[in-house]
Amino acid sequence: MAKLEKGMKMPNFKLDTVFGTEIVKDVTFEQLVDGKPTFFWFQRYIGCPPCRMDVHLLSVAHPEFVEKGANIVVVMQSKPEIVLRDMNGQTLPFHLVCDPTESLYKELEIGSWDPDNRGEMNEEEQARMAVKIQGMKDNGYAHGDYEGNEQQLPAFFAVDGEMNVLEAHYARNLGDMPFAKEVLDKYF
Repeated sequence: MAKLEKGMKMPNFKLDTVFGTEIVKDVTFEQLVDGKPTFFWFQRYIGCPPCRMDVHLLSVAHPEFVEKGANIVVVMQSKPEIVLRDMNGQTLPFHLVCDPTESLYKELEIGSWDPDNRGEMNEEEQARMAVKIQGMKDNGYAHGDYEGNEQQLPAFFAVDGEMNVLEAHYARNLGDMPFAKEVLDKYF
């Protein structure tokens, strides 16, 4: 495989997910898309406070996506058991794909940041990070278990109901990812 680009097909990967408060085995991306526009947020792992904040923000925005007939999917390098533990009984309204072996990240060539050169954030990225940092403080999100690649960069993919890629965004840093509202405004 290679980096996804607009016009390509999202591969029909198969992995375990967490949905609600349950582990769902061997779910395909085609099942997750279910013929609807679907938005994939690839993050690090559930113990990463900014990533945990993104899960929270997407959970809050989820009803608006459902109202528009669209799906949210989050992909993380976490084990399903750790996701359930860290969610502390909270119900996930969307599938969180668990990729502890980082196979999807490697297949889609989602890179890592260079510890010596993390890349400067522009004003928009700094503003997104400020919102996340404040939310992390407000919600008491402390760092959890370290899983996967600590230098993993995030990515965002939008696909239509036929799994055609509408947008492929490989982030430069943690602030270079769209918020749910930005996605809703762009696509609906």
